[in-house]
Amino acid sequence: MIDLELYEEMLRLSRLGEPFALATVVANDGSSPRKQGAKMLVRCDGSSIGSVGGGKIEQETIEAARVALADNKIYTLEFVLTEEYGYACGGSMSIFVEPQGRRPLLAMFGAGHVGRAVTALAHSCGFRVVVVDERQDCALPALLPGADEIICATAADAFGKLRLGPESFAVIATPGHLYDFAAVRGCLATEAGFIGLLGSRRKRETLLKTLEEEGFDAAERARVVTPVGLDIGAQTPEELAVSIVGQLIAVRRGK
Repeated sequence: MIDLELYEEMLRLSRLGEPFALATVVANDGSSPRKQGAKMLVRCDGSSIGSVGGGKIEQETIEAARVALADNKIYTLEFVLTEEYGYACGGSMSIFVEPQGRRPLLAMFGAGHVGRAVTALAHSCGFRVVVVDERQDCALPALLPGADEIICATAADAFGKLRLGPESFAVIATPGHLYDFAAVRGCLATEAGFIGLLGSRRKRETLLKTLEEEGFDAAERARVVTPVGLDIGAQTPEELAVSIVGQLIAVRRGK
């Protein structure tokens, strides 16, 4: 395998928002199976491409890579190449293992002025942004250059293509209350870690009352952050995007 294939896989996984670990030989001495600069990519399921030496060295590196992905930490592995590793001539290797490609998912419901501004800013801040809007004249790549994916469908239909887990974010800014509330209901049926709705305090009261009447308990209703965004006095779509993405970053960083 040539390095180009490994780099192409890194790019593919990064675009999908799929985390992976990159193991690189950073030092070697004596009779080592791979030299400085050799690389191996390890996916979450333990599969890999590339090589840092094969055998037990590679097995232990893959195990360390999976730990690095789970902990989101960097590790440096030191190997003394004794008979335990199948080498009788001596030598040593240092392998640097770094988790990469972990981009939190943001589902942006609504591709209007605010949705476009949030998409652009969130993308530049390291989020993988999937935009959902059923309006064909709005769900266009030319209008959403920061979108990693665009789903032109109703909110109800879009959830069949979305996987919102505890580390995922959802921001809802559709053209009307009915679309907003449909997206909220759909998000509440997932494990999304953050559900934010753009709107006034009056909309918030209407939403919470509607959800209560529909049987959503207090804990479920409390999952909806509305009005979404930090209180910075934002007025324009771009200012609203700053307030919203700022809040997403604060949640992401545990602030």
